[in-house]
Amino acid sequence: MNIKKALLVLIPVTLIATGFYFKNQEAGKSFLLPSILKNLELYHFSPQTIDDNFSKKVFDEFISVLDANKRFFTKDDIDKLSIYKTKIDDFAKSGEDEFYDKTMEIYESRINQYQLWYREILSKPFEFNTNEVFNFDDKQPWAKNEVELKDRLRKYLKYNVMSNLATNLEIQENAIQNKDTTIKTYSYDTLETRARKIVLKNQDDFVARWKKIQESEKVSYYINSVTAVFDPHTNYFPPADKENFDINISGRLEGIGASLQEKDGYIKVVRIVPGSPSALQGELKEGDIILKVAQGAKEPVDVVNMPMDDAIKMIRGPKGTEVRLTVKKPDGSTKVIKIIRDVVILEETFAKSVILEDNDHKKTGYIYLPSFYTDLNGGEGRTCWTDVRNEIRKLKNNGAERIVFDLRNNGGGSLQDVVYMSGLFIENGPIVQVKTRDEAPDMLEDYDPSVEWDGPLVIMVNEFSASASEILAAAMQDYKRAVIVGSKQTYGKGTVQRFVDLNDKIRSKQASEFGSLKITIQKFYRINGGTTQIKGVESDIKLPDNFTYLQSGEIEQDYPLAWDKISPAKYFTNSKYLSNLSTVKSRSASRVKDNEIFTLIDENAKRIKKEDDKKSIVLNLKLFMIEEKLKKEQSKKLDNSFKEIKDLMISSLIEDRVGLDKDKGKMDRANDWYKTLKKDIYLYEALQIAEDL
Repeated sequence: MNIKKALLVLIPVTLIATGFYFKNQEAGKSFLLPSILKNLELYHFSPQTIDDNFSKKVFDEFISVLDANKRFFTKDDIDKLSIYKTKIDDFAKSGEDEFYDKTMEIYESRINQYQLWYREILSKPFEFNTNEVFNFDDKQPWAKNEVELKDRLRKYLKYNVMSNLATNLEIQENAIQNKDTTIKTYSYDTLETRARKIVLKNQDDFVARWKKIQESEKVSYYINSVTAVFDPHTNYFPPADKENFDINISGRLEGIGASLQEKDGYIKVVRIVPGSPSALQGELKEGDIILKVAQGAKEPVDVVNMPMDDAIKMIRGPKGTEVRLTVKKPDGSTKVIKIIRDVVILEETFAKSVILEDNDHKKTGYIYLPSFYTDLNGGEGRTCWTDVRNEIRKLKNNGAERIVFDLRNNGGGSLQDVVYMSGLFIENGPIVQVKTRDEAPDMLEDYDPSVEWDGPLVIMVNEFSASASEILAAAMQDYKRAVIVGSKQTYGKGTVQRFVDLNDKIRSKQASEFGSLKITIQKFYRINGGTTQIKGVESDIKLPDNFTYLQSGEIEQDYPLAWDKISPAKYFTNSKYLSNLSTVKSRSASRVKDNEIFTLIDENAKRIKKEDDKKSIVLNLKLFMIEEKLKKEQSKKLDNSFKEIKDLMISSLIEDRVGLDKDKGKMDRANDWYKTLKKDIYLYEALQIAEDL
């Protein structure tokens, strides 16, 4: 397979020609679904049979999109809509909107009813001395009737008021204890009233935002309920949304630099863009859930159940302005994080390296690669594989005897660069297989016999190492060229997507914009034959982390494509690289077992699992505050354990020092990075593993 052709499978393009059109029709939503289904039928890697079973899945998906937490629809509503459960497939083919229209009609009426109810409920004080239970399990049955539905809403509002009240009571208690007179104290009744007013405003904002949503955006929720049944990465993008897709290779973003994902009404941080304000500030982490957003010191706005586009608009903003995020950490604690928006510094998104040493003063090279970026500017831009090659050469010049290659949180990118980069560590041979539906797999190979690095190699990964990162890790693991160190497995995204411009597919009398469709068209397979889909890459040496006991990654998504296997490629391994792997594993296990920080991390992972399993909470203020205080103490204990590792020394490379000395900004950023590395217990263990090799 030509390597330039391979690049196209990862870069979103609009070159698919379908050859069919809806000619001379009045444009509208009725023509979108038939066009989308035709494209999916032609090009999706694993197209669905559009039948009654498909219809049932779309039904469940759309209802979940509108009411994941079961606060709007009653069982009677669902029963009325269930007559469409086996008809949606026919509607989708013909373009009829009956199911969508009827569902939205009921939902809109429930929104109006919801507004009347929450205003009534929040007009009176809550009593927090009983052990009333709020059930937030999304698997609970639908409310039997409106009486039960209203009571669920009351408990939901009571929980929100209690949470706000507890925060302010804790602030006052700490101020009194610390004799801080800058914090003004108020009576319990005043704080309770204020808490209800804040929750009321958040609910009013939610309803107002819903009523402002354009019909085309509401239709996109329905269309994406259809595409979601194909797989999680096949999506419909309305015209305004296309420009928001994939900033990973753009190099410039004005905002905070965090990739977000909406699931079940909550906005979750799935990636921190390297070099961004969020990365440099350091408190916002992958796995955090954003609950509220405030512009500086202004009143925070609840973003739970808010359309993600609206939340993103609030989070983004001009350089130099402040945004305050109220986030829920994976351990259940909440925190307000202040971030000054800025332009992402381009240099921080490129590969970089340093020399690591411990008390034996053996030099180990460390390469950090945030993404598999590539040249999209016709030879004027940088490519990650050449940058990594250059970093290896610098490391050798600085006396490195082994290399630790960090792919943690690397979400992927250019396939071309994965193949070339793999060739830096092996003589030649196949790197990855790429399969299109009903076609034999294409083999992507390294043909260059030269090897840039022939020494010990450790590759660091975690649950957020995805796509191209998994290809590189898998290839090095299959060749027995490197030890993979990190979480139990990587993300598990082994699919390729491409864009189709729907404006080229629908001709009409109106000058309408129809948006784009992102379709999963191919799958990656390791050279051993197994796909990276779902299973990802399992680490050779597993280290405890916050997600150890949770199911995370691609498997957590709805309707992911399955793991499967094809014929393996022909390749040869060299036993010299990992001849003592069993000893290396044993030594690492012993160190981890005796390390207090790893023990704390494992304990925290168990607490996170316990918190994730919780499906209800007692609406008792005193008990709630005790639990919240305990969570914060446990979280603080773990945070405080991450201190600079005395035995870990970081040195900049000779070639980099001139540039750092001339640019104070670069020097400050480098020093901040070094400080972060010196607290990285995972990096220190990877260094020990590299030395053991």
